[in-house]
Amino acid sequence: MELLIELGGRARCIYGETINLAQLGTLTICRGSHVEPDERGQWVCDLSPVSGPTLGPFASRSEALIAEVAWLSQHWLLPTA
Repeated sequence: MELLIELGGRARCIYGETINLAQLGTLTICRGSHVEPDERGQWVCDLSPVSGPTLGPFASRSEALIAEVAWLSQHWLLPTA
């Protein structure tokens, strides 16, 4: 789990249960995407909550979740220089 702590002390991450984030203080949790099946039973990842694209379709939910975390890590979590 990557935890980014910004200059003002604000922390953000792609949510996971690796550490108890409540120990850092009051939490604000916002949805970054929606991983859902489509009409053909394949999986898509809609990243519109963070102004991102729709990824997929994927044959399995686990593939969509891997793509979701990869995209969020590269385009949302880490600052661009």
